[in-house]
Amino acid sequence: MIIKNGLVYNENGDFEKRDIYVEGEFITDNAPEDCEVIDADGLYVIPGLVDVHTHGAVGHDFCDADLDGLYKIAEFEKSKGVTAFCPTSMTLSEERLTGIFATIKDFKPEKKHARVLGINMEGPFISPKKMGAQNPKYIMNSDVEVFRRLNEVSGGNIRLVTLAPETEGANLFIKELANEVSISVGHSDANYEQADTAFKNGANHVTHLFNAMPAFNHREPGIVGAAFDNTGVMAELICDKVHIHPCMIRSTFRLFGEDRIILISDSMEATGMEDGTYSLGGQKVNKNGNKATLDNGTIAGSCTDLFTCFKNVVELGIPLKSAVKMASTNPAKSIGLGDKAGMIKPGAYADLLLLDKDLNIIKIL
Repeated sequence: MIIKNGLVYNENGDFEKRDIYVEGEFITDNAPEDCEVIDADGLYVIPGLVDVHTHGAVGHDFCDADLDGLYKIAEFEKSKGVTAFCPTSMTLSEERLTGIFATIKDFKPEKKHARVLGINMEGPFISPKKMGAQNPKYIMNSDVEVFRRLNEVSGGNIRLVTLAPETEGANLFIKELANEVSISVGHSDANYEQADTAFKNGANHVTHLFNAMPAFNHREPGIVGAAFDNTGVMAELICDKVHIHPCMIRSTFRLFGEDRIILISDSMEATGMEDGTYSLGGQKVNKNGNKATLDNGTIAGSCTDLFTCFKNVVELGIPLKSAVKMASTNPAKSIGLGDKAGMIKPGAYADLLLLDKDLNIIKIL
């Protein structure tokens, strides 16, 4: 396949008019013989979006441990321009997580599905003080052996794990596993010093910045301040216009810069569905418009897909090229797959979106 005349997002994070060559599922240096030609004149060509934090959609949740449901989630994601994702777990028992994680090995996507890049393990190594919509019954201290057992049953597919660094065993966990998996600070009541120590020990990621953590305060900067000071740390941001005020999105962009922010959906099974009652990690969730809450009013994931979040930040004044980096390049890089996803270059997956000037999706490849 040749995609001709498009405004292509390049490896330098800019747009340039050029052709792209595709053979099979990868981008190549040269055009295959007698191949299909797509004229992308007047269109942006960007890498497909990568959502490293999504629990589910269209009435299905990764924690259902249902392979057919995972296929339906993957089909929905692809239809929304999200060509790769990390299905995300919740705080549950090791026994339940074992069954959930085992499903990933049997997932064999077709063209209509987004590819699964691995698992995001959000819990159970979190703080009960900042559990958000997680189930307190199953919270436990960070445990290397529990992680290794679950990673083994997943086929070595855990890409990201969240922990609270102030809890017992957390820093030993970080030191032991930082070279094996991306470790994220989140659902935590850590102060600046505790978070800073975690980052210096090897944690390199923050789970949904600002949510389920102490506020960014001028005398106690907490996790947000420690993440800013440790320049190798990347931070997730939910830009659904519910979790974070637009002013904070713009401020965070200026504070962290385009290279360190990861746009996520944090979507749950109510995404793509009508208003009503749904479930997240076994807990009842009420969807009303663009907002999902537990009965006590706690926000419970989002009802928004990543492409909508991507368009939201552009509407808020973030440059398009920065939004692409934050919604595609950075997420893939954060889980160690920046050479395969989130970029348009030879050897990378040919997961591409063709967009018009209003950012409507014209074609998904």
